[in-house]
Amino acid sequence: MTEKLPSVVIVGRPNVGKSTIFNRLTGTRRSIVTDEPGITRDRIYGTATWQGRTFEVVDTGGIVPDDKAAIPREILRQAQMAIENASQLLLVVDARAGLMPLDMELAQLLRRTGKPLAILANKIDTQMQESLAAPFYELSKEVYPVSAEHGYGFDELLEAITAPGRLQTQPDSSDVEEESESSSGGLHAVPQPVDAAGASQEELETKNEIATQINVAIIGRPNVGKSTMLNRLAGEERSIVSDIPGTTRDAVDTIVNRGERTYRFVDTAGIRRKGKTKLIAEKLSVVMARRHLEQADVALLIVDASLGVTASDANIAGYAEQSGCSVIIVMNKWDLALEAAAEKAARELKSQETKPHVVEFSYGRAASTARTRSRKHTSVVRKKAFTGKVNPAQLVEDYEAIVRTRFKFLDYAPIVFLSAKTGERTEKLFDLINRVADARRRRISTGELNRWLAAVDLDRGTSPAARKVKIYYVTQAGASPPTFILFTNQSKRLHFSYERFLENQLRRTFDFLGAPIRFLQRMKEKRDRERSRAPVPGRPYKGRKTRDRKPT
Repeated sequence: MTEKLPSVVIVGRPNVGKSTIFNRLTGTRRSIVTDEPGITRDRIYGTATWQGRTFEVVDTGGIVPDDKAAIPREILRQAQMAIENASQLLLVVDARAGLMPLDMELAQLLRRTGKPLAILANKIDTQMQESLAAPFYELSKEVYPVSAEHGYGFDELLEAITAPGRLQTQPDSSDVEEESESSSGGLHAVPQPVDAAGASQEELETKNEIATQINVAIIGRPNVGKSTMLNRLAGEERSIVSDIPGTTRDAVDTIVNRGERTYRFVDTAGIRRKGKTKLIAEKLSVVMARRHLEQADVALLIVDASLGVTASDANIAGYAEQSGCSVIIVMNKWDLALEAAAEKAARELKSQETKPHVVEFSYGRAASTARTRSRKHTSVVRKKAFTGKVNPAQLVEDYEAIVRTRFKFLDYAPIVFLSAKTGERTEKLFDLINRVADARRRRISTGELNRWLAAVDLDRGTSPAARKVKIYYVTQAGASPPTFILFTNQSKRLHFSYERFLENQLRRTFDFLGAPIRFLQRMKEKRDRERSRAPVPGRPYKGRKTRDRKPT
């Protein structure tokens, strides 16, 4: 049974410094910190270590219990889910603003849970200001004056919450059942084996899991269903879902174990153009989204199928291609696209039934003649206009051709049509992620690559170079993404059209589905060629003969 880390949950009203405290404890910059209230909305998870004791830290959004709006209500629900699994609650208050009625209300709600509660009087920078924390002893007997900005008072706080017997792990129901079964069987705990370096078997397994973990970033423009996709893949309400664009601000990640695979899904904020991002929090969220994209192995590019591929989708796809991660194009809201296609077919059927034949006159060299011309139906919807029905398989085929046209530079990326809301076709996504991740990490031996190179007709590739392109041999320099080194006779980099020709030939032989391929070029050094022509002791020299000069 894997031991679960104790959870320390940070709660409080909006704009009291919860995210700054989270970043201070975890030593990261995961949570966005600005002067604007209500920036954090989802649960943000991190880990902290103090004196060899590791625990989980959870940052929650600002809680306003009486606010009935959609997003504040969802923030409260997300905070309640974190509080249920908490081992220690930290209520953050603003010491400079004093004791507020909302602070008293939150403290009362937290005391009802029965969890250990500590008050963090934030924004106390020096010892002279500790008197500002006195009014908060009304809420709890544990009050710690701290400064999240400067780190004042955190040593005393961490010493208190990590004291022996303080942080107790909250076991899951499955863990309780396993523990009861093992105790009833009379089994005793077996010590974990330790290797020569002093690392236990659990630590080695954790390192191996992190190395084989698949990092998946969910990207796209605002309001295309990224948070719904994360909740569907995680199997829980992990992220707030709303019809309001830009609901997700911080990057929300979750670990999913499925079979023998471990996935880390990251829900990023909607990416918009720089000219349309005005708020500081939105600018920071876009920067963090692109940063998570660079750290991902696979990117799920979410596109609204009911609206089609837009210029913003193509721009975001360009970010994914430049980052070097593998890409899967996910056409979300496919159920709405089918409904729209069926409605359009029904309208065209109705118009065909009520519309009379059109008589047109064509004027040519001869006398004018009257003729009746029927309309041509080329799309799938128009083909089915006479019956009012749409063939989903045929619609997928035609829609995929349109998507390929808009994403020409991602011709290697697979396309999947699904609905995150209804769960239609989402089960196929895990198998596709596995295949793309395996292709990204694939390595080809040098011998096999050079046998492939000998079978390729290099003269078919077009290149504006003056010299005929010769590739002496090729080797793979690395994976994730697959990178190959070409040893050629060219002094400049190969033309992009010739690299594209090599990439297409490589993909036909080897499976690199969804993974971008990088080429590095090296010239065969001149001194190596001269060294190969130099005479070898004991072997006759076959170079150019020179005449001996006659003595004068």
